[in-house]
Amino acid sequence: MPREYKRKSTRNSWDTVSMEQAITAVRSKEMGLKRASRQFNVPKTTLKRRVHDTNKKAKGASKVLGRYETVLTPEMESDLVRYVVLMEERMFGIGTKELRSLAYQIAERNEINHCFKNEIAGKDWMTNFLQRHQELSLRKPENTSAARANGFNRDAVGRFFDILEAVCQEHQFLPSNIYNCDETGVTTVPNTPSSVLALRGRRQVGNRTSAERGTLTTTEICMSATGQFIPPLFIFPRVRENRQLMDAAPPGAVAAYHKSGWMQVDIFVRWFRHFIQQSGATVENKVLLILDGHATHTQNLEVIDLARANGVYIVSIPPHTSHKLQPLDVSFMRPLSTFYTQEVERWLRDHPGRCVTIYQVAALFTEAYLKSATALTARNGFRKTGIFPLNRDIFQDYEFAPADATDVYRDQQPQPQIPEAPNQQPEIPDDADQQPEIEGAPDQQPEIPDVPDQLEVPETHAKEAEKKKAKAPSRKRSAEHITASPYQRKLKSAKKLKTGKSQQQTVEKTKRIPKSGGKKPVKGTKPVKRKLLQQLSNDQGADDTECFFCGEKEIPGDPWIQCQGSCKLWAHTECAGVDNDTYSWICDICA
Repeated sequence: MPREYKRKSTRNSWDTVSMEQAITAVRSKEMGLKRASRQFNVPKTTLKRRVHDTNKKAKGASKVLGRYETVLTPEMESDLVRYVVLMEERMFGIGTKELRSLAYQIAERNEINHCFKNEIAGKDWMTNFLQRHQELSLRKPENTSAARANGFNRDAVGRFFDILEAVCQEHQFLPSNIYNCDETGVTTVPNTPSSVLALRGRRQVGNRTSAERGTLTTTEICMSATGQFIPPLFIFPRVRENRQLMDAAPPGAVAAYHKSGWMQVDIFVRWFRHFIQQSGATVENKVLLILDGHATHTQNLEVIDLARANGVYIVSIPPHTSHKLQPLDVSFMRPLSTFYTQEVERWLRDHPGRCVTIYQVAALFTEAYLKSATALTARNGFRKTGIFPLNRDIFQDYEFAPADATDVYRDQQPQPQIPEAPNQQPEIPDDADQQPEIEGAPDQQPEIPDVPDQLEVPETHAKEAEKKKAKAPSRKRSAEHITASPYQRKLKSAKKLKTGKSQQQTVEKTKRIPKSGGKKPVKGTKPVKRKLLQQLSNDQGADDTECFFCGEKEIPGDPWIQCQGSCKLWAHTECAGVDNDTYSWICDICA
């Protein structure tokens, strides 16, 4: 016989309707407490407290158990919850310790009696607070760079959807002809190991890897809005071709070789020819390709010519927005990385004493690629980014909150005001060198000295002014229609100007080479570039340094920048897609 459940306590077992009737009967003097308690089946002591309103927590016939009240009022806690959510939306999340400290400060400022110690609320208060506000939960945030937080703003996203909507309305692409491509790095040592079971209490749990630092192989992946995948391209860090590296690769995959293992201009041209063949793009069968603003993509004239000749329309997303606007990054790259890590760990368990090398990368990648390359994954990626079906309102207001906070701060900065000059030039007072007062200044026009129509400028200053006037404009990028004629003409003129400057600089450097055969001087170069040349001049010379994006050596006017990740490679700021004043940069592979 199963044991019957017996109620341990009869507290709060009365009915609220009966309690309300009993309170009404006693207050109207129809009956006393004892008779009302017996007739309506409610506790006498409870009825007495409700009649005389001596219970501060429970009013009327409401049921409330517990002896303690919350330190902060419900209104204060609601404001605190709103503040926590607001800070989380702006990527300045509040932790448990900060929240406990805020609770103490609120109680002190409002002169509320509390039992908090050491200027912080207790852990019990924190636990009860989360129980009262179950819309909050403790989460581990994902690191997001300041460039991504500020780059994903309403203006940049709006311009991208304006271009995308105009191109789609003009050409009416089929869903199977809308593609997205992107590169990803595959290493012999995965970055994040899988979780494993271990003995409770063990301080450290190890995971066997093939080396301290893995060898990088870049893969170019492309998928359509209906779930069709173009066979990938592998870029192996080798100078010569080795067909053994492609053993057990995905069907139809192709390989390229470069000593850096990174995407290059000529390699992307080769992949683009592969894409045209696999997608069946023609002038009649138009194809839309969405990609990021990498220099090998957007500054490649040969790719633009091929695209225009084969009916491929290319649209680039704004910089630092791939985590939101690139379908591959949104839905595909994470499961691919997870499956690849599992395949590497399984291979190490099945081959004890051996290490994963570059010769096993293609086979391991194939197993992970076939698991993650599903039609549902591709469709979800295009849907979540609002590309297909086209939905420019796919993103919520809180997703723009980090950039909005930066815009508000920028708008609040004091802007210099240039007063209008009066029609008549007054005389210069004796105290003209003194700084004018900003607050409380009288309403009068500032006094401006007479300036002659023509100034005599020294020759040296005139040359400096000409250099500043001819300085290249800012390299900040945005979403672009790559195959449009204006963009193509602009890119051709920029390349022509760049080639002319390079030839002129080469002639000037040849004149400066000492006849004794010494090393080339590095004086006059950019600080970052001068540091690079100084380091390399000890063993191989400055001319041996190549940009791992474009493969070119020194280019006049293009400063260098080094990846602060694991690869530690150098690139031109223009090829890396960063501004000249950027000092800390991590490439897409190491990110």
